[in-house]
Amino acid sequence: MGTVNERLAALSKAGVSIWLDDLSRERIRSGNLLTLINDDSVRGVTTNPTIFAAAFKDLSLYGDQLSQLKGTPVDEVIRSLMTTDVKAACQLFDPVYQASEGYDGRVSIEVEPGLAHDTEATVAQAALLAQMVGEPNVLIKIPATVEGLPAIRRTIAAGISVNVTLIFSLERYRDVMAAYLDGLDDAAAAGHDISKIHSVASFFVSRVDTEVDRRLEEIGSPEALALRGQAAVANARAAYAEYIAVFGSERFAALADKGANSQRPLWASTGTKNPEYSDILYVEDLIAHPCVNTMPEKTLRAFGDHGVAAGDTITEHIPAARETLARLATVGVDYDDVVAVLESEGVDKFIDSWKELVEAVTTAIKQQN
Repeated sequence: MGTVNERLAALSKAGVSIWLDDLSRERIRSGNLLTLINDDSVRGVTTNPTIFAAAFKDLSLYGDQLSQLKGTPVDEVIRSLMTTDVKAACQLFDPVYQASEGYDGRVSIEVEPGLAHDTEATVAQAALLAQMVGEPNVLIKIPATVEGLPAIRRTIAAGISVNVTLIFSLERYRDVMAAYLDGLDDAAAAGHDISKIHSVASFFVSRVDTEVDRRLEEIGSPEALALRGQAAVANARAAYAEYIAVFGSERFAALADKGANSQRPLWASTGTKNPEYSDILYVEDLIAHPCVNTMPEKTLRAFGDHGVAAGDTITEHIPAARETLARLATVGVDYDDVVAVLESEGVDKFIDSWKELVEAVTTAIKQQN
């Protein structure tokens, strides 16, 4: 074990579970991921098709497994490669999972993006992925599309823990929390131990500023330009207020009496895209207990170098966050349109990454022949 990074340890102590937004076989085998756990307070990992598309380019690490899968359809090959890495990561995080009683030590794997608007296929693949990984600390990622909502409920009802992804709007976030609570009711009725079911709701952050800032600059008025770089944090802080309301309700209290866990908000897409903004903006300004921040290693290192965990930076700013969102409307930014565009683009980006993944693996299979 090396030297523990005190800045990251302080962030963790402040109530933020630090999850790395990256996974590869190289990270697992080299010991890099274990070092991040021991020295940098990393308590979980998230993956998505973009991450695996990058990881699978290192065919030297996947060649043997590809040889064993000759003749297998490419989508099955991809699932096999992904679940092998996720299973290994789950086992690496098992001590964290055990020590936190299931709260952390989580590794996420996403259903195929092309299923985002197919409820039945999403439910079926969520069950398949959970079975293939076969570890209790896996989280199955399901996008928060309209069709994804009933899939979330049914997957939770089956006793499978879920990471709900691609949430941009407050309204959709409320729908996601309702789907989780309904799923817990269904799971309890089916005889599942609901204390074993966990969930996080991945609320995307930086992409909101990217889209809103573009619109503010098109509007160009002084009032509009003054709001640049504020929408993403305001949106996330307003979402945290929704979390407090739902999981402080009588409805959840009744489930908590049966052992239910709250569905923590997870701040996703927290790497800063605009170089004019602080490289740790979406970490420092979104600290509260409890929440998760899943960050790329670049952002993790930046916070470890110069980040300050100055206690809760969300709760007292909720009224101001709501005011910021209201001001966006007054200068001409249509919030509902922004989040609809971002959800659609989010699904499309993951579908494009999946296509890249299919092409890369198809090429690799041919090279094995």
